[in-house]
Amino acid sequence: MQYRTLGRTGVQVSTLALGAMNFGKIGRTTQEEATAIVDAALDAGINLIDTADMYSQGESEELVGRAIAGRRDDIVLATKAGLPMGDERNHRGSSRRWLVTELDNSLRRLGVDHVDLYQIHRWDPTTSDEETLSALTDLQRAGKIRYFGSSTVPAYRIVQAEWAAREHRLSRYVTEQPSYSILQRGIEAHVLPVTQQYGLGVLAWSPLATGWLSGAVRAGREITTSRSTILPERFDTTIAANQARMDAVEKLAAVADEAGLTMIQLALGFVTAHPAVTSALIGPRTMDHLRSQLAAADTVLSGDVLDAIDSVVAPGVDLAAHEKFDTPPALLDPTLRRR
Repeated sequence: MQYRTLGRTGVQVSTLALGAMNFGKIGRTTQEEATAIVDAALDAGINLIDTADMYSQGESEELVGRAIAGRRDDIVLATKAGLPMGDERNHRGSSRRWLVTELDNSLRRLGVDHVDLYQIHRWDPTTSDEETLSALTDLQRAGKIRYFGSSTVPAYRIVQAEWAAREHRLSRYVTEQPSYSILQRGIEAHVLPVTQQYGLGVLAWSPLATGWLSGAVRAGREITTSRSTILPERFDTTIAANQARMDAVEKLAAVADEAGLTMIQLALGFVTAHPAVTSALIGPRTMDHLRSQLAAADTVLSGDVLDAIDSVVAPGVDLAAHEKFDTPPALLDPTLRRR
């Protein structure tokens, strides 16, 4: 396992980090299975575990908390808040009222007295940067969080938050957690240059592109991945964007074969090769998934392989821009760009 410094914090984290989204109802993962995955990940050298309050409505945090009991100090523990936790209109977002309340809920579910990294799950346009940063700074000073970060935030909002922190003399975000893979490279054009400029660590989620780069999705085969049963429209190759992804996957499979790599090694090695990226978040649902992903822990792609990937999907290009969560709404809805 390789290790890198998390932004400007001085904290050393593994280049593969364990994402716990599949723990609980979402991935149908039991406590026994979750604990086994955590045990194996830690034994392999992973030291960063990332979860969120809304993963299975708190169940993921509970499973993680039980799995790490007795070894909390050896783990960089991260969670997130901001996406809806039920139907109540104020049980979401990044207001002081909600963040203070929900952090206590997360600490209770995790069974800890603090988290190392508390992240705003999505940018909340209804709440000012000053409000959010002020609340996070106070939680940090209270010792309940060590650092805080953002997730899936547009580049211009990252810059705005940096300036708001300076203007109001508040603590700054130290990380950003964007979606990044060979098939979704748009952040190379805007988010990653900004994170490098401001010294933010980057925890990349969905490096396997929701299963497209797992090796299980190939032309001429029935697609039976867990994600394809939940989001079938993302794997319907009668849709042009999905067919473009399938064409790219077939070309990438040839690149991997020639380099003597699995598709997973190619995909994770690509993400961790970018100098702005600190860690790639893997989200195994089973032990077999974890083993196949850990095989990429020491993968370093050569310049020739990276050039071959560039020839398949050009730098800065998203093959499925409509699936991005940080796309300005006016690019997706014509009525928002018409007078």
